Amino acid sequence: MFYDLAILIIRVVIGLTVAAHGAQKLFGAFGGPGLAGVTGWLASMRLRPARVWALVAGLSEFGGGLLMALGLLGPLGPLGVIATMAVAITAVHWGRFFNSSQGIEFPLTLLAGALAILVGGVGAYSLDALLGLTLPEPLTSLGGLVLVIIGVVLTFVTRAPATA
Repeated sequence: MFYDLAILIIRVVIGLTVAAHGAQKLFGAFGGPGLAGVTGWLASMRLRPARVWALVAGLSEFGGGLLMALGLLGPLGPLGVIATMAVAITAVHWGRFFNSSQGIEFPLTLLAGALAILVGGVGAYSLDALLGLTLPEPLTSLGGLVLVIIGVVLTFVTRAPATA
C-alpha cells in the first residue's frame, strides 16, 4: 500500500509539473511563451525545423505529463517526460549543474522520477489499474527508450550549422 502511495505522489507531482511546462509551450498558459515564442527560442538555438521541435516538446511535456499524472497507458507518459528532459539536458542545460545557473539539476530530477515510474510501473492507484489496461512490457519501455535516444540524436543532427 505504501509503495503504491509513494508512486502516486511521484507520478502526480512530476506529471503535473511537466504538463504545466508543456501548457506554457503550447498555449502560453502560466505566463509561458506559447508556441510562437518557443519556436523562436528553438530557432535561436539552431534547431530546425523549429516549429516541429516546438510542437514535439510541448506535446511530449503536456501529454506525457498528463498521462504520467493519471497513470494512464503505463510507460508512455514517463517516456514522454524522459524524452523532453533528455533533450533539455543535452541541448540547453549541459555543462552546468545547479538550477540557479540554468543547469541540469531540475530536468535531471524530473527525468529520474519519470525513469523510476517507467521501471516501477504506475502503481495500483492509477487509471491503468482502474480500467485494467496494460501495454506489452518490457517491449514498450525498451522500444520507447530507443525512440528517446533517436529523438535526442535527431535534435543534434537537424541543428543548423553555426554561422562563422
